[in-house]
Amino acid sequence: MRIGLITSAPGHPLLAATTALLADAHTVGTLDPETAEHPAAGEPVADVYLLKARTPRAISLARALERRGARVLNSAAATALCQDRTAMADHALRAGLPFAATRTYPTLARLAAGPGLSGPVVVKSRHSRKHDLVARVDTDVRLRELAVGHPQEPVVVQEFTPNGGWDHKLWAIGDRIFSALRRSELSPEGRGPTRPLDPDSLPPGWAALVHRVGEVFALDVYGVDVIDRGADGPLIVDINAFPGIRAQPGAPRALAALTLATAGASAPVRPEQRGGGAPDYR
Repeated sequence: MRIGLITSAPGHPLLAATTALLADAHTVGTLDPETAEHPAAGEPVADVYLLKARTPRAISLARALERRGARVLNSAAATALCQDRTAMADHALRAGLPFAATRTYPTLARLAAGPGLSGPVVVKSRHSRKHDLVARVDTDVRLRELAVGHPQEPVVVQEFTPNGGWDHKLWAIGDRIFSALRRSELSPEGRGPTRPLDPDSLPPGWAALVHRVGEVFALDVYGVDVIDRGADGPLIVDINAFPGIRAQPGAPRALAALTLATAGASAPVRPEQRGGGAPDYR
């Protein structure tokens, strides 16, 4: 089996550990999306590619491979959808997911020049990328200060939801769910450590919610950032295609099995229980 990694960082812990599990029986190669050329007509392609990059060049390369008939995990279209937070929110809300209401502004300067804030908000870069803008803004003064540093940045705005300062980081690799608690970058102390969290301890319905996100967005490897609103249920504030899923026991083995299954090879995949009927996200 030929497996391709579309990434500029093949040494990423998840990819490196997955490669170690696959390399004895399969050929694993890397395509750096920032330097690789699109495949020429007649050029052989791998049986499956892992798209562990989200830049425009990476998505363009994945689309070119898909046109040649290659399987790409996640698809170029699904990855691109998660890069535009406006499109992400629209898609999630139309599907009935409990996603944070999201407003879009062409630039941060335009937002700062508009009506004053009615309460604390979270301002994010519209286009998700490494080192993008994510900030809690409580006052008009702070908003104008932020706009000075990023005047032309397209942004989205979500109302700030009071919470305990910890985000639920939920990840899926196929049917397998992983979870952790991470101190939010929006908390007064700033982003902090990640605490282990047994998926079996998640509130009822949360696992079904994660699977539903995968179905709605056609994702197989993804992350869902959730805020616990108590009796009001979970609130999704972000969705990420192929996140790092670091330090999660079993994640490399789950990814290796999913890779082989996607390529059409037989592979042991840990079964995951799924409830029937309409999901209850509360």
